[in-house]
Amino acid sequence: MTHEVVGRVEELGAELAGLADENESLGKLSDRTVELLRSAGVIRLLQPKEFGGFGAHPRDFAEAVMAVARHDGAAGWVCGVVGVHPWELAQMDPRLAHEVWDEDPDTWIASPYMPNGVADPVDGGYVLSGRWPFSSGSDHCRWDFLGALLGDGKGRPAGPITVMHVVLPRDDYEIIDGTWDVVGLAGTGSKDVVVDKAFVPEYRTIRQEAVQDGAAAGAAGLDTLYRLPFTSMFPLGITAAVIGICEGALAVHLAQQKDRVAVTGVQVRDDPYVLYAAGEAAAEIAASRVQLIDGISRLYDKVEAGKPVTIEDRADVRRNQVRCAWRAVSALDEIFARSGGNAIRRSNPIQRYWRDAHVGLQHMIHVPGTAYHANVLAKMGLEVPESMRAVI
Repeated sequence: MTHEVVGRVEELGAELAGLADENESLGKLSDRTVELLRSAGVIRLLQPKEFGGFGAHPRDFAEAVMAVARHDGAAGWVCGVVGVHPWELAQMDPRLAHEVWDEDPDTWIASPYMPNGVADPVDGGYVLSGRWPFSSGSDHCRWDFLGALLGDGKGRPAGPITVMHVVLPRDDYEIIDGTWDVVGLAGTGSKDVVVDKAFVPEYRTIRQEAVQDGAAAGAAGLDTLYRLPFTSMFPLGITAAVIGICEGALAVHLAQQKDRVAVTGVQVRDDPYVLYAAGEAAAEIAASRVQLIDGISRLYDKVEAGKPVTIEDRADVRRNQVRCAWRAVSALDEIFARSGGNAIRRSNPIQRYWRDAHVGLQHMIHVPGTAYHANVLAKMGLEVPESMRAVI
């Protein structure tokens, strides 16, 4: 059954699509795009019900992100990234959730999680400094999730390495304009953020290992949704956005080819080679959608049944999630190559979908090497190194 949020996105689809070029020109989402996304409730899908969210099944979240990305890849990407942060926040000290959502349940939280800063322990918390690129949607967020290394008290990482996720309010970090000049997903506004010696209370932090396998949620007695592995949930929205972008490109391709006449004078609808490619691409993109949703649904069912999620389970989901993205974008390449010379015009949305999809593959969660390597080790029953476990 389709979630109500997905239905709202479809109702707003034409307007979202109409704003995509403006978002790209602005280098961030327009205020109107954000207004539409807030009204649809996409970012609140994984937010706890007690804080104004839906507490929805992750399948519904993925489908909503795909629905947005079909109309505007940048908007879908922001939904996929920003939309997963309420899921993690729910596992942290409830004081933080009250700070973020009591006044406005539609408050958004940006990120990135890469540990580009050092959090030095002090009385009651930490002092954080660093610089983080790729903070998607940051202009429209009032808080930011940042990855950091536990410090030694002197501004250097302590050993052994401990990765933390820390949450800062907007007054404690600076968004650096001019740091997001890119060939695709320009509308995401994924700018750099800088923190200079900000105090972060202990309750606004969590160790990455605590959300890696659902330990924090289990200790807090949270329900199934919040006990899923971080490394399964975080990639979900990002890959869903890439698949949605490919779905949008396919729809544009089919609409444009229906009445197109090739230079030979033959109508493309009568060209078996172009139609074969489109049919195959449609099947590949559909397979990516199904496999991504199947993976997270299987994990959800396991957790709900009280069964442990094994390293092999996690590695299977990550392997398939990576492959879903590459399969869908490869299919997009096939139809883009057969879309004719007009496909390269800036006025043609298919070229934007094509650029957005390829930039989406650049995210570290779509790098195949480690995910595939770790998966085969797990399938063989061999030890998966700790460095690989951190990304599966």
